Parts: sequence; C-alpha cells; structure tokens
Amino acid sequence: MDHIVMLDSRQEAALQAVADRFIARHKGDAGKALKEMIVLNGHLQERLDAVEGRRRRGPPE
Repeated sequence: MDHIVMLDSRQEAALQAVADRFIARHKGDAGKALKEMIVLNGHLQERLDAVEGRRRRGPPE
C-alpha cells in the first residue's frame, strides 16, 4: 500500500452508504461484490498506468 487515507466521519458515512449499495447490487453477497471491485480497480489501474506512461514519454510525434 502506497499511503493510508484518513477519512472524517462525514466521508466515512458516505463511503459506507456507497459500499452498502454496491453490496445490495450483488444481492447481499459481499464476496461477489469484493471480487467485482477488485476487477474494476485492476482495470482502472491499468488505465492510470497507461496515462502515466504517456506523460513520461511525452506527446506522440
């Protein structure tokens, strides 16, 4: 883990609400919801890595 994020009580409540909706979307199966979140995060990380790579190389010629 690169860094730890600290949340205030308002942010924690908002995050909990989103998590509850995401789990409800998976019919209460927290394991299934977690697996989907891992896959989604993997896709997002790949896209971020690609953007970072383009920034380091500079604009296409």
